[in-house]
Amino acid sequence: MSTRLENSLQLATAPSRGKLVSIVMPVFNEVAVLRTLTSLVSQAFSESAYEYEIVYVNDGSSDGSAELLDEIAAVNSRVHVIHLSRNFGQQAALQAGLAAASGNAVVVMDSDLQDDPQAIPRFLAKWEAGFEVVYAIRLKRKESAVKRLMFRTFYRVLQSISSTPIPVDAGNFGLIDRRVVNELLNLPEASRFYPGLRHWVGFRQCGEPVERAARHDEHPRVSFWQLVQLAKTAVFSFSAVPLGAFYGVAVLSCVVCLGVIGFTLYHKVWTGMAIPGWTSGLLTASFFGTLNALGIAVLGEYVIRIFDQVRSRPTYIVDRTVNVAVDGSDAVRFPAQDLVEA
Repeated sequence: MSTRLENSLQLATAPSRGKLVSIVMPVFNEVAVLRTLTSLVSQAFSESAYEYEIVYVNDGSSDGSAELLDEIAAVNSRVHVIHLSRNFGQQAALQAGLAAASGNAVVVMDSDLQDDPQAIPRFLAKWEAGFEVVYAIRLKRKESAVKRLMFRTFYRVLQSISSTPIPVDAGNFGLIDRRVVNELLNLPEASRFYPGLRHWVGFRQCGEPVERAARHDEHPRVSFWQLVQLAKTAVFSFSAVPLGAFYGVAVLSCVVCLGVIGFTLYHKVWTGMAIPGWTSGLLTASFFGTLNALGIAVLGEYVIRIFDQVRSRPTYIVDRTVNVAVDGSDAVRFPAQDLVEA
């Protein structure tokens, strides 16, 4: 065991007795690694005095993950499983997991082995030091060069245009205090970008560098277009720059219009040259027609998010749960309960 990890455990162990830590992990078709993942998370707590629970959210898996999670929960009472009625997406699954977590602190991580459970003791040490949010700063990503460039560019562009500065290279992996969990659950937003909301709520926050591991297989569960959709949610949820940019478009339109008028009048009055106008007219009309269409599309992105918010559909629906204790406040969220005790 590394000296750094030993020091983190020593810092975390003394004041940790009686505290419960929840590990929330959305699952979508990860049957190949669920036993290994459960074992690695348990090992991360083997030398600490914390109590812990593992909250898996089965987000409509179809590869046998649901059945395997039930098997694991049947023999391990620390494992709690929430089965959603279909695939609602990672952000909705995270919300379901946070709603079910009962820990004094909650660690959110992926279930594909890219997030290292051995970083959890370091998060806990920072938490005990007084930080309510500890987020992982992803280092040495193992994706392709193109994908690394896309992620790097996205986070830096988002930080530059966001009204609330969002740390770069900080994804879902990290720890949040119970106070932060409660604030996130109280946010009524339908379109959610967890890293942005986590930073928006405030409190004392710090980053912890964590090396990003490779996936256990070569088939990411989040497609390119799903990543694009998530990026759009992040931008439109935390920035008005896309709308504000069209003030610049309006100024550009005015300048081009005045330039064309001046050019036409000059030749009409001083040179007497005929101005054909076909090519320039078509190009100008096409250019600004494209800009108008882009402006309508941007406006539509904001409008559809307003529409989603107004119609107030739930972000997820729970089919059944395993090992999840339910009180009156959760009865509406989790209407069907199948409790299995180890």
